[in-house]
Amino acid sequence: MLDLLIRDAEIVDGTGAPAHHGDVGVRDGRIVTVGETDDLASKTVDAQGLTLAPGFVDLHTHYDAQLFWDPTASPSVQHGVTTVFGGNCGFTLAPAADDQHDYLTRMLARVEGMPLDALRAGLDWGWASFGDWLDRLEGRIAVNAGFLVGHSALRLAAMGGDAVGGQAGPEQIDTMVGLLHDALNAGALGLSTSQSPTHNDGSGQPVPSRSASRDELVKLASGVREHPGTTLEAIIPGCLSGFTDDDIALLTDMSVAADRPLNWNLLGVTAANPAGHEKQLRAFGVAAQRGGRVVALTLPQAMKIRLSFLSGFVLDGLPGWRDTMHLPVPQRLEALADPQVRCRLAEGAAAKEAGMLRGLAQWDRLVIVETFAPENADATGRGVGDIAAARGAEPFDTLLDIVIADELRTGLSPPLTGDDAADWQARAQVWRHPGAVIGGSDAGAHLDMMCGAIYTTSLLGKGVREHRVVTLEEAVRLITDVPARFYGLSERGRIAPGWHADLVLFDPATVGPGPERTRYDLPAGAPRLVADARGITSVWVGGVEVCRDGAATGALPGTVLRSGHDTETVSAHG
Repeated sequence: MLDLLIRDAEIVDGTGAPAHHGDVGVRDGRIVTVGETDDLASKTVDAQGLTLAPGFVDLHTHYDAQLFWDPTASPSVQHGVTTVFGGNCGFTLAPAADDQHDYLTRMLARVEGMPLDALRAGLDWGWASFGDWLDRLEGRIAVNAGFLVGHSALRLAAMGGDAVGGQAGPEQIDTMVGLLHDALNAGALGLSTSQSPTHNDGSGQPVPSRSASRDELVKLASGVREHPGTTLEAIIPGCLSGFTDDDIALLTDMSVAADRPLNWNLLGVTAANPAGHEKQLRAFGVAAQRGGRVVALTLPQAMKIRLSFLSGFVLDGLPGWRDTMHLPVPQRLEALADPQVRCRLAEGAAAKEAGMLRGLAQWDRLVIVETFAPENADATGRGVGDIAAARGAEPFDTLLDIVIADELRTGLSPPLTGDDAADWQARAQVWRHPGAVIGGSDAGAHLDMMCGAIYTTSLLGKGVREHRVVTLEEAVRLITDVPARFYGLSERGRIAPGWHADLVLFDPATVGPGPERTRYDLPAGAPRLVADARGITSVWVGGVEVCRDGAATGALPGTVLRSGHDTETVSAHG
């Protein structure tokens, strides 16, 4: 007898093959039949008129902390995601000595936009090694979850206070490599690192990994080579501003040293500037000539973001802004009211060195999406330019006056761009490039800034149904089989006999993301931005339903994915 029979579905199996009508039978967490069957089942689901696909695979999340208080990894699971990968950008919660807990917590809060109060209330730090941390999640999660080990945590464990801003000596690098081996032996899926100029710790200083030398990075990458089923993830300044030859050489050196693919985050694609993403994608071709594989993560939709002078994330990446944005709130309010400080900040934001962030200096185009002070009631929902004109003031001064009145809590959004038909067509071309993989949601992070978990339903709703830049079968392949094969996931990402029964049932006529809204459901009552999914009927992990009509069932069948056990080796050159 089957445990589960999903009958009369339109089966999109993840391979890109045409959809076909039929049944899918599940026993002991595995798919045992695909097609017509007369077998009886403990539970039968009528899927007539609905599409059944493999569960979606998200390569870039930051659910490391959230899974301890939310084992469902919401809202990703509502959007059909059954497998998540965390530990990205060099940030993990392990290894961690007792005297490093506070630093790691404040670093995550600052650089990944997780409320500090929520982290302090939700984490008990009942682990020390990476293996201890993975064991804490075993049997306690609804989704499958795998984790890279973060360079900043390794550096902190090996160097202590010298990790921030210090150059590692040969013995310290050897210690880091040893800790890396320990984590990989315990099941870490690889190494992640960051040298991004926007990544600063809780004190406003560059995160530990940003002080790493080229030699340190390559030696750590070499350590990954010895462990099956592992990979690399890295962010360097060129990921944001455009790769130099030296940037590509570094990423290639790391990939070749590890003999593993290396993915970087995040490739923006716009029809208005095709040369931008074409230049970034050249990293793939250059690396391939040397036996490496450097692949961009890219999102299918235009990303709507919310900025805040309270968190300061992104804004502190503008030239000359970091010191001011990392002041305690009372001093920050005082500084932002100072005409000389305002002048200096405006000049820094407009400087050439700001790179792609310079677009934020078009202050008149920012939209005030949420205010708190009574005197700002007339500003909500309006552009800063309109408000400035009505008040007879300059846009930047008007913006800062609003922000100060709100005690920095004002919600700000740049105008949404890149969402027309030409942009979707341009992005679709990139999805088919061998140097790009759909991913990069950052789900679980930047909780006051965005909800990246919507990328799967955005692709199915806008990419397939509205703009028709990709077929349903190909779209499903791009968010199931492609990322699963890229990370070497064993027997996940397709609907096939013998494979894991990670499945999502949805209505292709209605699937899509709902509007963003604030939900106060984090530990300590902290808020986050979320968006519901439309058209997702059921989500199964290992044949067990974990989400039905947007609500978690409470089941926890998820697997902690471990390298070499749940993943196979993907070589950089094969």
